[in-house]
Amino acid sequence: MAMPLLAACTSVPLKEGGTLSSYSRLSAEKGTLSKRRTYVDSVALSPLRTATIIPASFTHEAPSRVESSDDRRMVANILDRALCISLSDRFDMVPYGQVADMTVRAVVTDLVPTDKVAAGASAALTLGTGLALPVAVPRLPIGLGGIAVEAEAVDQTGAQVAATVWARGASSILNTAQVSEVGDAYSLAATFGSEFSKLLVDGKDRNGPDLSLPSAHRVQSWFGGTPKHAACDTFGRSPGLVGLVAGRFGAPPKWTDYQAQPGASQ
Repeated sequence: MAMPLLAACTSVPLKEGGTLSSYSRLSAEKGTLSKRRTYVDSVALSPLRTATIIPASFTHEAPSRVESSDDRRMVANILDRALCISLSDRFDMVPYGQVADMTVRAVVTDLVPTDKVAAGASAALTLGTGLALPVAVPRLPIGLGGIAVEAEAVDQTGAQVAATVWARGASSILNTAQVSEVGDAYSLAATFGSEFSKLLVDGKDRNGPDLSLPSAHRVQSWFGGTPKHAACDTFGRSPGLVGLVAGRFGAPPKWTDYQAQPGASQ
């Protein structure tokens, strides 16, 4: 099953941005769809109860391939939103600037743009075949985007308790085509937020797909409802079903995820 999926993916290499306090304890590269090197100290994580998120930023080189600063901010924002909502499974989230047991920060190290022309053709093809056939064909495996991110969590003393260098390219089978330079980076940034949160919530890096059911508060947040912790409202509410339906028609994410976003270094 993995080989056909990989064949329909764009390749985004892991990329260090020099923003982690340490890279020396990261594991060897692993993963198939999401490539990653990770470190987590489950003993140090165990007593931590509160967490805050520094708004995501970009390395100097990362934004150069995407023209719109609003698009870049939107990618950073959904990454932080996914982090906040998923971390709420274990931690009490507090606004940035307040004292917390753990501080989490992510930095985008590469932003691979989606080809808008190819995405538009793919969306039209998928919709057309979906009307004519029982199952719509996947998007065209060309012009796919992707993202690379590094992130870490530190305790109140600044000691690193978890870190990752992560990258993923879009899949023509798993990722819906959206007519936007950041169409793929947007959805994959949310994937990163969920996966790094899982490392912090579990205190271990689990191989293989996550088959656990999402918590009730995460489902509520994904549908645009009130988040479990008010601090997560800093990153706005999910577009929910409106965003999902619009995305299926190839609409760019900015059409539905237009809420105020915290400033990120671009």
